[in-house]
Amino acid sequence: MKLRVESLMVGGPVPFRGEEMSAIAKHPVGGPVMITHLGLKGDAQADLVHHGGTDMAVHLYPADHISFWRGELGDHSLFADPGAFGSNIETSGITEDHVLIGDRFRIGTALLEVSQPRKPCWKIEHRFGEKGMVAAITRTGRCGWYYRVVEEGVAEAGDKLERTDRGHDGWSIKRVFLSVYGKGSEDNAEDLRAIMQLQKLSEDCRAKALKRIG
Repeated sequence: MKLRVESLMVGGPVPFRGEEMSAIAKHPVGGPVMITHLGLKGDAQADLVHHGGTDMAVHLYPADHISFWRGELGDHSLFADPGAFGSNIETSGITEDHVLIGDRFRIGTALLEVSQPRKPCWKIEHRFGEKGMVAAITRTGRCGWYYRVVEEGVAEAGDKLERTDRGHDGWSIKRVFLSVYGKGSEDNAEDLRAIMQLQKLSEDCRAKALKRIG
């Protein structure tokens, strides 16, 4: 699988709600950018407890979902530019159904590995000024995902995002997300126990699966 990278995006903490800071707003990078073990150079996080770190170094939210959100929200102004959902990579042709935990992708000279789904939070709804978005993501599994950086390197818009290796068979981002965060997920103890054994899943997500079991 080879996908064209439409845009690479970075952003830093800015005032978001009162004294609350956020780096969810991203802007495209012009030219090549270094991708390190902590993410794209020039990118940062405001909340280092819930965001960032090696297991959440690079975020991808599928551009394929924009048509769904237009149906939900109408022609929102944020859809005019890439990165409406705070992603670092803008590309089409791949969604949570197609990506396994542990899949590896080459982008430029960097090598990325899928580490976990993205759990939605209130900041998405505040950014769009719309209620119900977190519930829609939790219901449909349109969550996006994070990569860890296996090999640092340089990439730019126009490069290919090429899958080089497959991860944990049967454990797509969507399946893991719905198993851990979906409605009634605490009743699916068998899947949750299996998720806890996925070696390439982030420690944070495995801990959340354990918490669901109680």
